[in-house]
Amino acid sequence: MPDLDTREWLLTNGLGSFASGTISDVRTRTYHGWLFAATNPPCGRTLLFSHMEASLEVSGRVIPLGTNCWGNHEIAPQGYKLLHYFDINPVPQWIWRQDNWQLSRELIMPHGFGDICKHQLLIKYHYHGKTSVKLRLRLLIGDRDFHHQQKGHPGLEFSQLLGENQVCLQAIFPGGFGTPWYLRWSRGEYQANKVWYWDYLLPEEKKRGLGDREDLYSPGHLTVKLEPGDAIVLEAQMGFPDPQQALLTPEIFTAAVEAEQKRLSQIFGWVAHKSPSSPIWQKLLKASDQFIVHRASIAGPTVIAGYHWFNDWGRDTLIAIPGLTLVTRRFELAKGLLQTFGRYCRHGLIPNVFPDVDGQPSYNSIDAALWWIETLGLYLEATQDWEFLAVQFPIVQQIHKAFMGGTHYNIQVDATDGLVSWDVPGMALTWMDVVIDGVPVTPRNGKAVEINALWYSALCWMSKWAQRLSEMQLGDSTRLVKQAWRYSQQAEQVKISLQKFWNPLGYLYDTIELDDRRNAQIRPNAVIALSLHHCGFSPQQSQAVVDLATVRLLTPYGLRSLDTSDPAYIGKYIGNSPERDRSYHQGTVWAWLIGPFTRAWERSYPQLPLPFDWQPLLDHFLCDACIQSISEIFDGDFPHTPKGAIAQAWSVAEVIRHFPPGWYNTTR
Repeated sequence: MPDLDTREWLLTNGLGSFASGTISDVRTRTYHGWLFAATNPPCGRTLLFSHMEASLEVSGRVIPLGTNCWGNHEIAPQGYKLLHYFDINPVPQWIWRQDNWQLSRELIMPHGFGDICKHQLLIKYHYHGKTSVKLRLRLLIGDRDFHHQQKGHPGLEFSQLLGENQVCLQAIFPGGFGTPWYLRWSRGEYQANKVWYWDYLLPEEKKRGLGDREDLYSPGHLTVKLEPGDAIVLEAQMGFPDPQQALLTPEIFTAAVEAEQKRLSQIFGWVAHKSPSSPIWQKLLKASDQFIVHRASIAGPTVIAGYHWFNDWGRDTLIAIPGLTLVTRRFELAKGLLQTFGRYCRHGLIPNVFPDVDGQPSYNSIDAALWWIETLGLYLEATQDWEFLAVQFPIVQQIHKAFMGGTHYNIQVDATDGLVSWDVPGMALTWMDVVIDGVPVTPRNGKAVEINALWYSALCWMSKWAQRLSEMQLGDSTRLVKQAWRYSQQAEQVKISLQKFWNPLGYLYDTIELDDRRNAQIRPNAVIALSLHHCGFSPQQSQAVVDLATVRLLTPYGLRSLDTSDPAYIGKYIGNSPERDRSYHQGTVWAWLIGPFTRAWERSYPQLPLPFDWQPLLDHFLCDACIQSISEIFDGDFPHTPKGAIAQAWSVAEVIRHFPPGWYNTTR
């Protein structure tokens, strides 16, 4: 789509609801719209309000400001040609103008979690010009799951109930009703004028081999006469309107912006002042908060793995906690997240997916429980909260007992060498977890290198904790001392056995397979193994691994998931869903892996600078893909085009965790 700036923006509300679109205002994804409401926070995300098509009548001439791509590939109207300005700070703002007029639009999604959960969007239009004008705003709406497109058909209708300066809307399906919501406005005349808009084209979905056509419904339009300097504010909110709510005014929009800035200042007050002269640092902190949400089914905090399409995942959350909460000093949040995951520990496993209401957690991960222990250790190092350890230590012991005695998926410690192994056909339990038609793309059954590195670090933590609890008399001291000694002995055995992963060619084997064969593929899992708090490999081995990873895996945006010289390497993440899935861990660059690489390098070469230029990744954060967030993945091949989710929690978290000191004084 030539001339169109399709970089994206994102607003979230702390409940899983979001708004998103492009700088040029054209919708290119199923996930673009102004109100995706999480009807069962943070799930049940439903498109209610797509957007408003704006036009301005100036001196009798109607000027359309919208931009749409249609099924015949026509772009009409072409309001983007009048778009002269966009900024995302403090909220997304667009300015359209010609010689004698200027119209701005701002959006904000107020934080919704409080005494009453709100899924709300505020919109402000502000006019400057030489004469009075008429602004027409046509509503485009829907009621669909956020993964799917809406198709108009005779069985889908929308009711609308008009009130004073407001309209209440609700879809009517065969046999049921949709989610009610309402739109209200500070001024203007509304006219019901029902019409379907057919066959929008969503080009990004077409690239992904997914459904790429959508129909949107318009119940009517709002007409507002504006004098120079006038503004109009609108509010969209899930639910039914409160008859006691205050009238909308431009000041309400301003107050919402100020309230959000105050909320962020209260959260990040101390850590923000760590680097007051670095705008990037402030923006990273703000970006980190977009992933923190409330989950209704557990009545506690969780972390959205990525926008637009991910929910909250256990492994991702635990890896992201240090950057999202410990560096940012959100210790109570870290504690709450650890408590939540610990509460759901079953058979020594931590869920990788939380349940919705009346649902069951999914425990399809071998490493989530080990990441929970590793992250608990980092939390304790940061807070010295030993009373919390005393409460959580039985869960630690449960995980240890389950791994030693055996648990689901044939996860069990091998009695001969102390290493953790697993074996279930058709499953993928590590972070390289793609399965296509029942066949894992990267089968890693047996003993995986980063899993056993996590196991070693866990045993070291456990020995230390048992000793500490004994000294503080937070439990049966005699028993704890014996446990500390046993964990220490096990850790020593595992440390010796980790040498089985050493490849004399200068790297770590990725897996020791069930028949004892070694997988010599060069993958970033070896780097992860060196990045943990406790490392079972020698400094010389660590140096050899990071040296090779620097040459074979390192890119300006993170580490490749496979060496480029490997026959299985796929350099571009493109095509339909199966094609993309096959490349997901077969060469694709993962931004979050720059964190493990940084820690592994600093352990191996504490006196040498990191062989990584942060500029491209920070430039990506500032002005590429999703403005002021970091993509999930990038192509393995140059120019490393960003792909996948436009905003990923562990990508942002690991950059925060290792934000380069040299950038603290930058004025960028």
